[in-house]
Amino acid sequence: MRRRFGVVLPILLLIGAFAAHASAEQTYLLTAPTWGAAQTQAVVAAGGTVTFSHAETGIGTARSDNPRFLAQVLKSGRITRGELDATIQWQQPVPYETLDATFTNPPNNDRFFNTIQWAPQAIDAPGAWAAGCTGEGVRVAVLDGGIWNIHPDLAPNFDVARSASFVPGFSFSEDVGTFWHGTHVAGIIAAVDNAGDTNSGVIGIAPKATLIGVKVLHDGSGAFAWVIQGILYAATPTDQGGAGADIINMSLGGYWQKAGGHNTLFAALNKAVNYAAGRGVLVVSAAGNDSIDLDHVGSVEFVPAQSGSGVAVSATGPLGFALGATDFQRPASYTNYGTSAINVAAPGGDFALPGEDPCTVPTTNGASLTRPCWVFDMVMSTNVGGWAWAAGTSMAAPAVSAVAALAKQGHPGISLGDLKTLLQRTAIDEGKPGTDPFYGKGWVNALNACVQ
Repeated sequence: MRRRFGVVLPILLLIGAFAAHASAEQTYLLTAPTWGAAQTQAVVAAGGTVTFSHAETGIGTARSDNPRFLAQVLKSGRITRGELDATIQWQQPVPYETLDATFTNPPNNDRFFNTIQWAPQAIDAPGAWAAGCTGEGVRVAVLDGGIWNIHPDLAPNFDVARSASFVPGFSFSEDVGTFWHGTHVAGIIAAVDNAGDTNSGVIGIAPKATLIGVKVLHDGSGAFAWVIQGILYAATPTDQGGAGADIINMSLGGYWQKAGGHNTLFAALNKAVNYAAGRGVLVVSAAGNDSIDLDHVGSVEFVPAQSGSGVAVSATGPLGFALGATDFQRPASYTNYGTSAINVAAPGGDFALPGEDPCTVPTTNGASLTRPCWVFDMVMSTNVGGWAWAAGTSMAAPAVSAVAALAKQGHPGISLGDLKTLLQRTAIDEGKPGTDPFYGKGWVNALNACVQ
């Protein structure tokens, strides 16, 4: 089954942010310098119930059917800011092509790697593996939709016990549709290394890293509170009840018009990203898929890529890989860019090759795949029930998260600041010398990040 979507420019779509009936119970996002008994008492006194609170950041959520709740809780002086929570579409449709697949035998060979998975090879992941960097011991939280963690290429690396969902009514392993965005992202990071048989498999860039599924979206949409809670949970150590992540991957984003309000929501998101950084956790985010120069959009920002002290990632991809193209560092046709926004670039794939001419590419087991040639320019990874190609900065961000996992293993005890510097210093300088609007500090390189 093939699906091809054009890239569109979305607005920040608020879904259900304001209730139609004034007396309906609503969810509020609140902030204070810290959160303790005084903040909880202020919420209760204003006719609300605290549904989440985080002492260190002072972020909390509350529900109330009091139409004057917000005014009353702010009047208490114990809550600094507050706003109705909002649900937005954090993920756009991406072009993708699925492979119908069943697992009749345990997969024990990465049959798609050598001939179809161009992305890990383009950034020299095999060189990093040979140098001893596989991501082993590094924990990567994937904040996304549901992840099909029983996929044979994912299950051995999955920490089910620490995976969690912040979407009411759903577990971390549930989502909808035939393409599961989070499952694809997880495989780019840490699909296991299968070797020996000739049946199935892809391989991740950090094939021995530990994956933690943190569901903050459902069918691509989610509340600010869910995303913020997911970041705080992922960054909290396991001995304090959190996921204990070293790296957080967020292949999601939305546009914020600064002059349009919702400042509490975005300030809280910024606060959560900085909390993670304060814990030494690297936050990696997709830069967006709308071909926008983020240097020249006035008061608009793309978040969380431009939130706090995280790393924003643009995408590259070849044009005609199945026809012999090796321009893997080529800026993808859709990627957002801007020297003020982009830290590094990574393989995200593309779908810009014109036409529907078929190409046939062999696999490791002697079989072959025939698809329109443009399909092979995308990134292949895991999907619910099998594998899929997809393209977007959503695919580039996990490549950077995986390279960061390799770097952390190769440099035990490295600080967050040094890790960010290492990723940028060891990236290949593409585009104009130095910082470039499309590449930031450069195009990440797995081997360099491992050994330099």
